Amino acid sequence: MPGLYIGLMSGTSMDGIDAVLLSLESAPGVLHHAHQPFSPHLRATLLELNVSGSDELHRAALAANALSLGYATLIRTLLAQARRDAAEIAAIGCHGQTIRHRPESGYTIQLVNGALLAELTGIRVVCDFRSRDIAAGGEGAPLVPAFHRAVFGHPQQSRAIVNIGGIANITCLPAKGAVNGFDCGPGNVLMDGWVMKHRGTAYDAGGAWAAQGMMLPELLERLLAHEFFTRPPPKSTGREMFNLQNLEQALAGSERPVDVQATLCECTAAAIVRALDAHCADAREIYLCGGGARNTLLRQRLAAMLAGRRVATTDALGISAESVEAAAFAWLAQRALAEDPGNLPEVTGARGLRVLGAIYPA
Repeated sequence: MPGLYIGLMSGTSMDGIDAVLLSLESAPGVLHHAHQPFSPHLRATLLELNVSGSDELHRAALAANALSLGYATLIRTLLAQARRDAAEIAAIGCHGQTIRHRPESGYTIQLVNGALLAELTGIRVVCDFRSRDIAAGGEGAPLVPAFHRAVFGHPQQSRAIVNIGGIANITCLPAKGAVNGFDCGPGNVLMDGWVMKHRGTAYDAGGAWAAQGMMLPELLERLLAHEFFTRPPPKSTGREMFNLQNLEQALAGSERPVDVQATLCECTAAAIVRALDAHCADAREIYLCGGGARNTLLRQRLAAMLAGRRVATTDALGISAESVEAAAFAWLAQRALAEDPGNLPEVTGARGLRVLGAIYPA
């Protein structure tokens, strides 16, 4: 089903919503991108819902409604910027906001009220993409490697796409052979949490604060000893495994906060490079996307550790780093409407190809 699709992404970083208008008339192309930060209250509510608490079912339902109102507002902004009408949009692909990801227990929860979003926008909505893959025995994540293959694959050049959101994941795109992809550890989640705790900002812009600190080798060693890093793919993770509570258990207590921040940046870079070396050693071109792609210090550390390989952002391939994940869910919405599979079993570990997503008619 060719046409125009809207993709919505609000990831583990919980910094806000990204929306893209994606054309699928021929090759996928992002026509417009818009971003809307979360209000401090909504962000705090979503963070609280990542752990069990009182009356959480009611609070989660209200948060899903609030998110859907925010999604609808951003869609109106996006359409106004693009000078498009809702009637021109084939569907909205909405990832929703992850508050629990427990594939080992057979479920994942991404908050959104798909019925309300369809009602507010007058556009068909596709959401809940991850559940079918988990029902088929998969991790439910990452789902973007299929999109990466479609838009970034090259017949002569092996590449790797590194998405650095709250959690980092990599997609290996060999010139020949099967695609591989998996979560490789924390992206921004620990850095964002630490800078919020000590400086009151949502993120460390450009890695400027971390750049003032000194990396702590012993702390880095303790962080990288986490069992997740040596677990073989397929694998996925989230705030359940990488959070401030677990970080603080690894601290001696005498560290300067700025040095911890520098070490967290190094941990993210080292985990990515280890995963690339172990599973994408042939990739000579590494392209970064997600919010972490704009962290100057992190990019510098990756480039230094990956000397001899090209390290750039996906902007060089025609899609801005901030747009890639939202575009992927617009593309997955098109796959759902066409009843085409959206997962890659070799990535998620599912028993086979599956059509992903629940559809709410306009």
